[in-house]
This record gives sequence, C-alpha cells and structure tokens, in this order.
Amino acid sequence: MRKHWCIIWASLLGCSAVVKGQSLAELERQLDSLLQKQAKNEVLIGIGYGNNPAYGAKTPDYEQPIVMKDFLAPSVAYYHKSGFFGALNAYYLFNSEKNPWFEWDLSAGYDYTKSRRFLAGISYTRYFFPDSSDVPATPINNELFAYFYYRGWWLQPGISLDFGWGSRTDQVTEYRQIGRSPLRIGEEITSKVSGSDFNMILALRHPFIFIDVLKYDDAILLTPSLGFTAGTANYYSNMKGFQYITRSAKIKNDIQKSKKNSNGEPVETEDHTGFEPRAVDVTLHLSYMIGKITFTPSYTVFKPLQGEEQNIMGYFTARISLAL
Repeated sequence: MRKHWCIIWASLLGCSAVVKGQSLAELERQLDSLLQKQAKNEVLIGIGYGNNPAYGAKTPDYEQPIVMKDFLAPSVAYYHKSGFFGALNAYYLFNSEKNPWFEWDLSAGYDYTKSRRFLAGISYTRYFFPDSSDVPATPINNELFAYFYYRGWWLQPGISLDFGWGSRTDQVTEYRQIGRSPLRIGEEITSKVSGSDFNMILALRHPFIFIDVLKYDDAILLTPSLGFTAGTANYYSNMKGFQYITRSAKIKNDIQKSKKNSNGEPVETEDHTGFEPRAVDVTLHLSYMIGKITFTPSYTVFKPLQGEEQNIMGYFTARISLAL
C-alpha cells in the first residue's frame, strides 16, 4: 500500500505517499469504480519524487540529526482485472555519500474495489536495502499490510493493520593496540538484530470527484483525510503504517551492545517495546487523470506523539504514471 503504499505510485517518507492506508494506485481504482469504468488488465509505469530520512553527515552516527534528502522512485506494476497485482519499486537518493540506490522492493497483493459500500485489500512487500551510509539501517525487510474502508457514509472511516518483521546482520572490524607497541590486532564482531513492528491506523476521509475539468474525459480525485497512528516504533522503516521521521533508541542500544562485545562472539538482540499512540496527521491528496496519464501530488502535515522530535512537520510527494 513506501513508501506509505509503495505498490505503484506511492512515494513517501519513506517509500510512499499514503493516504492513510491506501495506495495511490488503489485510489485510482476507486475513481474508476465511482466513474463506473470497466475493470481491465494493465501495466503501469511511473516515476515519483519525495523526501527520505537520511543522515546529514558522511558516516552513520546515531547521535547526529536526521535530515530529509530528495529521491526519485521509478516503478512498474501489473494489475489484473480480478484485483490481484504485483509491483517492483526502486529508490534513488540525491546527494548520497555511498550507494544512491538505497532501496528496492517487491510487492504482491489483492484489492477489492467492486463494492460501493466498502474497500478492502491485503499486500505483502519484501524490502531489499543495499549498503548505504546515508539511510538509517533497519532489520524490517518484510511487511504484511491490510486495510478496510467503509464508504457508505459521506465521511468514510477506515482502519489499516501493518506488521513488519525481519533481521539484519552486520560485521565490523575493531582494532586493539597491544601494550605500547605499534602492533594492532583486528577483531571481527558480528551483530545480528532481529525485530518487528506493528501499527494500526484509524482514518476519516471524503473523496471529492470532478469530471471533465480541463477537457472532456479528464477527472480529478481530491481526498483530504485525518489519520491517527498507534503501534510500536522499534526501528526506522518504510512500513506503510508508520512513515514518519523517527530516531529509534532501540537501534542505538543494539549498536552499543554490539560494541561492548569483546570476544568476537555474535551478538543477537530483539525488541520488546510497547504499543503506544505514535502520530496524528492531515493529508491532502490529489489525483488528476487524463487519458492514460495520471499526476498525483500529495502533502502531509503530521505531529509525532512519542520520541524526542515532536514538532509539527510536513512533506510533499508527487508522481506521474502511464498506463499501458
């Protein structure tokens, strides 16, 4: 469903521009449903722009501030008229210090949009993170996401459940000096971090539909939404349910535990933090469709409810895609 979700056009702070649990691709399908268009098989290719949390220096240091760096997100996806889909996304970070292609992901899932009363869907995403010193490391490389929206009322309530899990193994070499001699002995330390995060998103929204705005057969879907996210936030991740800037104390503690290991034995850590309110946000999403081209800008203002950084922040994303 990130990017927020990262199935097709989603880009965000993390991978995706998410309208509280729904991908931009799913929003387009909702527009098709509202306009009573016939479902069809199609390939969608697109490229998006957004911001991603990254370190502001040349080496990763969990004490330094996290900044926002621009990225481009090319993608390709196949949608079957039955509702099943598959997608490939990549993310290229500007002004990177190491590998600019900091993330790839594969998604597969199912969206049910045929009912006029509700929308529902489920997806699985596998994340691949190349070695990059710019982006905060995370063990979360698997994600299972499900959502439900009731659209029988003018104000549509929705709920999304998001579970991510995985592990990451790091190897570093530390050197120790022997006595007063210039000889130094290197020791390889292996650190394995296993973790998971779970989030729940509650949302209220109303889509506004405008047809034949600039020319015949174009359409605009304008969707303001209000969201509340609760869950765990053990690690930085691009999970759809929680794509806000976070500096996880859990990651910092894991690294410190690894450094304390003096005999070269592998160090394993796991997370056990609580389920808490995480953030509230307001999103304004616009989707303009003309022919086979869709342009989708989005802006989100959010306030974290936990952690050191609780100032109101915002981010902008945009996407253009072509249906084949």
